[in-house]
Amino acid sequence: MAHDLKAAQDFYAAVLGWHYKPGFQGQGSYSVALAHGTPVAGLAATARTLGFPVSWTAYFAADSADRVAERVRERSATVAVGPIEFGKGRVVWAADPQDAVFGIWEGEVDPDWRVRRRGSGAPAWLELRTRDPFAAALFYGEVFDWDAKEADRLDVRYEDEHVVVRIGGHMVAMLCGGGVESAPDPHVRPQWHVHFCVDDVEAAARQVLAAGGAVVSPPADSTVGPVAAFRDPEGALFHVTVCEP
Repeated sequence: MAHDLKAAQDFYAAVLGWHYKPGFQGQGSYSVALAHGTPVAGLAATARTLGFPVSWTAYFAADSADRVAERVRERSATVAVGPIEFGKGRVVWAADPQDAVFGIWEGEVDPDWRVRRRGSGAPAWLELRTRDPFAAALFYGEVFDWDAKEADRLDVRYEDEHVVVRIGGHMVAMLCGGGVESAPDPHVRPQWHVHFCVDDVEAAARQVLAAGGAVVSPPADSTVGPVAAFRDPEGALFHVTVCEP
C-alpha cells in the first residue's frame, strides 16, 4: 500500500530492479512488480483519507475467503475488511491474536507467481516476529489448514528456536519470538516482515539512501545470511537478503 504509486514504483525500481505491468484489467491504482519478467509483488495506491498505513502486507492463498475468515474469528482474531471483490478474486484483511496484520486471497493466481527464489528482486521469505511463535504457528496452521496439505509439499517444524514453514523444500516463512513485548515501535511489534532477494546487501543499502529511503538495520550477518532492513520514502518497512541461486 502506497500513497504515491508512481513514487513507490520509482523507488523499488531503483533498489530492486523492478519493472511493472498494470494489474486487474489495466486498473490504474494497482500494478504488478516484475523481477526478470516474473511477477513478485503488488503495489496499490490508497488515499491518505482512508487511513490505511503505507506498508507491505503478507498474503496467503485460500480456496474460500469466507471459510478462512470464519476460522480467524473463531480463534479470537480480527477480520478488519472483507471478504470483498478485488480484481479477479476476493480479499480479506485480518490480524492474528497478537495483532500482526495479514491478507487472505481467494482467486486466480498467475501460474508464474510462485514463492521460490529466482534471483535479485524476487521475494525470499516472510518472517513473523511475535511474542509466541508456537501459538502463532498453531493459529495459522488451523486457519489455513496446513495439516491437511500434502506432507511432501508443505512442512512445518521447529528449527533453531524458530518455527519454519517450507513448501516443496523451500523455506517460505519463519515465525520468530522475542524482542516485541509491548514496544510502540512498529518495527518490533508483532508483524509480518517481507524479505526480498538482492545480489549485494551493502549495495542495496546505498541504493536505498540514494533513492530517498532510510536504513533501519544496517547490513549484518545472520543465520540465514546477510540481511538488512529499510524503509521506503513513505515509511514502508522491508528487508533484503542475499539468496542462493
